[in-house]
Amino acid sequence: MSISLEQKTEVIGEHARAAGDTGSPEVQVAILTQRIRNLTDHFKDHHKDNHSRRGLLTMVNKRRTLLAYLKRVDVDRYNALIAKLGLRK
Repeated sequence: MSISLEQKTEVIGEHARAAGDTGSPEVQVAILTQRIRNLTDHFKDHHKDNHSRRGLLTMVNKRRTLLAYLKRVDVDRYNALIAKLGLRK
């Protein structure tokens, strides 16, 4: 359900704005997106796992808040991130 250290460093490397950047909204949204996708796959086999579903909803809400912040601050970065992650269709 969680992502491995290798996956996390790969995601950080792809979305970091500078070397050592782990706190930018782009990186945070990318990590949350990876975790959400892993949990979504988990629910295909374990559809009654309601405790993890609550965590999934929390992550989705946090990602939505971060995306709203990024859209408010810099629309170009927001559009680039959405296109890169393939979120809004």
